[in-house]
Amino acid sequence: MVIDGKKIAEGILENLKKSEKPNKFMAVFLIGDDAASASFVKQKEKIAKEIGVDFRLYKFSESIGQDGLRKEILKIAKHKTCGGAIVQLPLPAHIDCQYVLNAISREKDIDVLGERALGAFYTGRNPVLPPAVGVVQEIVENCILSADWRIENYRVAVVGLGFLVGKPVSVWLKGKCAELYCLDIGSDLKILKQADLIILGTGQAGLIKSEMVKNDALVIDFGYGMSGDKISGDFNPMSVSESICYTPTPGGTGPILVAKLFENFFKLNLK
Repeated sequence: MVIDGKKIAEGILENLKKSEKPNKFMAVFLIGDDAASASFVKQKEKIAKEIGVDFRLYKFSESIGQDGLRKEILKIAKHKTCGGAIVQLPLPAHIDCQYVLNAISREKDIDVLGERALGAFYTGRNPVLPPAVGVVQEIVENCILSADWRIENYRVAVVGLGFLVGKPVSVWLKGKCAELYCLDIGSDLKILKQADLIILGTGQAGLIKSEMVKNDALVIDFGYGMSGDKISGDFNPMSVSESICYTPTPGGTGPILVAKLFENFFKLNLK
């Protein structure tokens, strides 16, 4: 079964349309001229218009220094009429990513990437979840494979332990499932045959073949890479068993991720 991420995202956004709109703006910072980053920002801007969010884009040259960029982000993000801020990643190689992300206060950190927001999340005290964690929660709670599917009874594998997906998802899963396998590039992937839920975030297109996954497994694929001239995820669904449930790429986790960003914006601005 293929999970329709667009449909799930539409449900989240419909709920936001019915909610009271924050009277503050969302700041998005775009550095450089990367085409993919610009495309992702346009998607966010389109959704903001659909749900009535005041979206403000701030563009900076790729040549900007990290101190100058941090100063600009801090100035805008700390304004009392700013309700949330996002730094579109990746940043140019000469910029210390974490140094810049830390300019956003925890109360306005929609992405949960600054050290203060992350620290609060790791100790269970942050008001919102990292978007990738929110996606996993949404799918697990709403796309169950059977009436008795409960995450606490199942074995879960996370493949790829990056700071955007694998690390926060692994932290969130600890204590929530029967067994947790944290795998990175180079790990023995044979253990995937034992996993009921598999979360992928390596960015290596087609890394996981359908025959590597057990029947009745749920595969949540955050991977995003190119296979020839085609956008592909970590999971290759060719000849996939009908009993395997998975998110496609594109159209799977991506739309839900964006919807979760806006959900976080609304939550951080609840009166």
